[in-house]
Amino acid sequence: MLLITAVSLYLIAPSVVEVLSSWDQLRDLEPAWLLLVAAAQSASFASLWALQRLALRARRWLPIITSQLAGNAAARLIPGGAATGTAVQFQMLRTAGIDTARAASGLAAVGLLQLATTFALPVIALPGVLLGGPVPRGLLNAAWLGAALFAVLFVVVVTALRFDRPLRLLGRLVDAARRLVPLVLPPDRPTSTALLRGRDALMDGLDERWIRAALLAVSRAAFDFLSLMIAMTAFGLEARPSLVLLAYASSALLGLIPLTPGGLGFVEAGLTATLTLAGISASDAVAVTLLYRLFSFWLPIPLGMLAGVVHRLRFTETAKPA
Repeated sequence: MLLITAVSLYLIAPSVVEVLSSWDQLRDLEPAWLLLVAAAQSASFASLWALQRLALRARRWLPIITSQLAGNAAARLIPGGAATGTAVQFQMLRTAGIDTARAASGLAAVGLLQLATTFALPVIALPGVLLGGPVPRGLLNAAWLGAALFAVLFVVVVTALRFDRPLRLLGRLVDAARRLVPLVLPPDRPTSTALLRGRDALMDGLDERWIRAALLAVSRAAFDFLSLMIAMTAFGLEARPSLVLLAYASSALLGLIPLTPGGLGFVEAGLTATLTLAGISASDAVAVTLLYRLFSFWLPIPLGMLAGVVHRLRFTETAKPA
């Protein structure tokens, strides 16, 4: 895994260096824009903390916040991506006295719900790309677009959680596409079966709280997308909202690639390329990517390390056996 990560980092290093080299462009921004991006990212993290607290049936906020931040930092520093971060958070929740079975089922439910939300984003973006749409003007349009994304994404997630037919249809489409691609082995079982089993496992972990969980999962994605739109507005850039959403969806999917910690390099390359396709110049796309990744990727790393220290000082001495 370390060798694969090293090779991957070597191959995508030019993309990372290109993004970091645009650091000087951030100096010309008004501090208010930085605060707005930070506020949107903070709201995204807060939504995730509330979602995990709901799924874990926990009363205390501190172990949820510290373990999530530390696990998030580990996922960005250690090969393995989200799996590594989840393992770190699971161990930290145990030291905080949270029951092992409850931590495992809760984190699994949150992971499945986030994954479903991520994969729903391109489905929402494509109709807008094909049909076209107005060009956003200013921060107010970005806010309206974020609200629209929230509403549509919430409907998609709730539909997937409540009804079997959409998942069966999606599974049949995936199986049909796999059969059309050469050299791809046919599925050993229908994809719809796997989708329904994953959905049922998620529902078992959330019980009757699935509506609140869906709202929080959608809020996390909507605020994260809003931070990207604010970053664009900070540089005075405009583009078709559907194309920006597709760029964001692409970067979210690339972030799932476990070859580098947190999708480092893959996200930068994909986001700059898709923003360029959305009509933004290459240099501006690099600057927007840097501002967005500064608050969504880089700054949470030292915060996570600090949270790990706080968690260790607070819970190691007083933890009860799980």
